[in-house]
Amino acid sequence: MRDGAVEQAAGAAESAHENGAGDDVDGPRPGASRLRDLPGELRALAGRHRVFTVILVMGALLRATAMLGYPPIMYFNDSFDYLHVANDPYPHPLRPDGYSFLLVILRPFHSFVLVAAVQHLMGLAMGLMVYATLRRRMGLPGWGAALAAAPVLLDAYQIQLEQLVLSDTLFAFLVVSAATLLLWHDRPGWRVALAVGLLLAAAWLTRTLGLPVLVGVLVFMVVRRTGWRAVAVVLVAAAVPTAAYMTWFSQTHGKFAMTAGDGVFLFARAYKFADCHKIPNLTVDETLLCVQPGHKLPYSQDGIWNRRSPLKRVTDLRFGPRQNEIAGGFSRKAIKAQPGDYLKVVALDFARTFRWDRPVFPDEKTYRMYEFDRTELPLASWDMGDGTRAGDAALRYEAGPARTRVVEPFAGIVRGYQSLAHLPGVLLGGLLLVGLAGMVRMWRRFGGAAFLPWSLATGLLLAPAATVEFDYRYVLPAVPLACLAAGIAVGQYALSRRNRSTSARSSL
Repeated sequence: MRDGAVEQAAGAAESAHENGAGDDVDGPRPGASRLRDLPGELRALAGRHRVFTVILVMGALLRATAMLGYPPIMYFNDSFDYLHVANDPYPHPLRPDGYSFLLVILRPFHSFVLVAAVQHLMGLAMGLMVYATLRRRMGLPGWGAALAAAPVLLDAYQIQLEQLVLSDTLFAFLVVSAATLLLWHDRPGWRVALAVGLLLAAAWLTRTLGLPVLVGVLVFMVVRRTGWRAVAVVLVAAAVPTAAYMTWFSQTHGKFAMTAGDGVFLFARAYKFADCHKIPNLTVDETLLCVQPGHKLPYSQDGIWNRRSPLKRVTDLRFGPRQNEIAGGFSRKAIKAQPGDYLKVVALDFARTFRWDRPVFPDEKTYRMYEFDRTELPLASWDMGDGTRAGDAALRYEAGPARTRVVEPFAGIVRGYQSLAHLPGVLLGGLLLVGLAGMVRMWRRFGGAAFLPWSLATGLLLAPAATVEFDYRYVLPAVPLACLAAGIAVGQYALSRRNRSTSARSSL
């Protein structure tokens, strides 16, 4: 029957061609008609989603203003490592190359403006995914779903992060995309599972936090009974690309891993509380990292980056295998010997997420990199280890001037906006509490759909505090997930209220 239908369609098409139906004589082509009707369809769509349309347009205009105010793009210290890899790809020892792969794809255009535009589109897409999921799948009214998407679309620090050459926007986009696919399909087929697995592989290749995200997704799929085939497809689809990358990494660094600096970064966490008088069985090499409590530098990150860090006592290349092994061994022994001190440091850093104000942390220089500044800074000039300077990577990628310019009045507009419009940590904590309350109500169903975004958001906030140190940019990828969790909780509560009301009326 299928072949007969195909033959009939082919015959109809042939007859239409012979009769001149394909010519534009009696009227416009269907495609042209649809194109002409597109503005009307968009107006109708905007009319059905008025509140969200207003917020989305505001978010787009703010992003355009940021691009006009700070062309061609803005930089963080890590930016130049990503660009260095993008210019001549190699497995970076400290950070996975996922973000650099995106830069490689865009490199033929030699345009940082394009890079910024792509990242801003990712930000808008995350807001759209939050709205669509809550509106279409969770039953929230339009204004409620739009309100949940507003922190993603309108937060000034989110917009500034998208204007930076950094991996965080791509990572957040990949995680939110994977979560949206799972929430959209109650029982995902193999195609959806494959897409989710590949998205999570890309997230893992972008930031090492992608591994706990993958674990969280698999746990959600198991407790929601999505089917073992879907779980297996996600696992395999995530494992194959990452295993390939680790193989490439091992050929350069002699270690089957994603990075070679996990021990050094863990030392940043241990440096804050480690007391060698309380740590037994330290090796001679590990005692090189001992510092008297009264002589420690003020911040955890000083344990890595400061010139007076005790890591400088270990004779090895910076982040070399010997340094990484010694730092990792020392840190694990410190955590095991001082679990209370470790948990205290983690709790204090985790609590920084939920402050109402935004104090300078971890230091003035780092803090200012997350601000739309009024000062034009030169490109970084430190040595990249191959005879080039950091700023050379940006110049080569752009194939022209790459220094960030401050263009008024656009820069002044977004600076003023940033001083007023951002999501305070207290409100982020409120979103998580709303999501948690909804999960408690759904405890018989393991928290319901809210379990996925809530657990991922909480994990993304807790992991940096547990392994390195709090940083303001680590907070932002958790925001769309927290908004999803809170929106789902509210939607589930409203639905249960409506069901009880309907049952009560039907019993009368």
